[in-house]
Amino acid sequence: MLVDGKWTEDWKALQSSDEKGRFVRQISEIRNWITPDGSAGPTGVGGFKAEPGRYRLYVALICPWASRTLMARKLKGLEEMISVTVVNPVLTTQGWRFGGYPGADNDPLFNSGYLHEIYTRAKADYTGRATVPVLWDTKQNVMVNNESADILRMLDTAFEHLVPSGVRLYPKELASNIESLNARIYEDLNNGVYKAGFTKSQEAYEEAANGVFAMLDELEERLDGQDYLLGDRLTETDVRTFVTLIRFDAAYYGLFKTSYKQIANYPNLSAYMERIYRLPGVSDTVSIDHIIAGYYSIKDLNPAGIRPLVPAHISKLVKSVSEI
Repeated sequence: MLVDGKWTEDWKALQSSDEKGRFVRQISEIRNWITPDGSAGPTGVGGFKAEPGRYRLYVALICPWASRTLMARKLKGLEEMISVTVVNPVLTTQGWRFGGYPGADNDPLFNSGYLHEIYTRAKADYTGRATVPVLWDTKQNVMVNNESADILRMLDTAFEHLVPSGVRLYPKELASNIESLNARIYEDLNNGVYKAGFTKSQEAYEEAANGVFAMLDELEERLDGQDYLLGDRLTETDVRTFVTLIRFDAAYYGLFKTSYKQIANYPNLSAYMERIYRLPGVSDTVSIDHIIAGYYSIKDLNPAGIRPLVPAHISKLVKSVSEI
């Protein structure tokens, strides 16, 4: 991680833990917002007006948090507005690096070797982990935001006057329901799989794993008779849920020991995952190769570096869409 702008130690999967060994995630610090007129958003400072070609997303296709933002970019039709750089999925001792893997890009702005160099450009004395996604302003050469939840939401509205869209991921009439369900899904599922995988105690593992499957059971029941979690329309809650589901059987089930059931064992969740995967552009944001290469490169969990076979049902889904 970075300490006062200097790389100080090898990258470790476990960020920090509480007194019971529970995984504790780092809180994102850079929280400015792109807005239609450049005024300040809910957090941070102003000066980030929505303009074509001004912003770049740094992402990892392994990462569900980064993939939220890629999905929003696709669903809202913002490919011409915001450029994307994909990092190498294989984690190194210095964290995310650029290039050197099929589908990974070199850094087009600064020719950086590692993502942490982008962080120190943004803040010379930055302390913390260099995480994805990163939203960068090429006009001011500053980092706008490194919190996926913020970026997902700003992409829903900031460019609407430039690229009108029939998709609204955070409709006002569903805001309270979205906020309530987001919080629970994040705690028990999105972050729950990480709490199970990166725990330091049996007690913390069982607590997290039980929470994961309780939430999956609840969502399975919720989807009985409806296409999406809040009814008949896709919202950001579905985006946040999908990115975990598509990784579950290929990575979390084995590597993170969330092994009680696969998503394949849930008929409603399986159909829901496939429904979202088949939406225009969504499959472009998913790379099962990057997902498996990335997660199984975590030496703390897989010291031999052996990559598993892709689950047959996931291969079938990916192939069925690629052939269209």
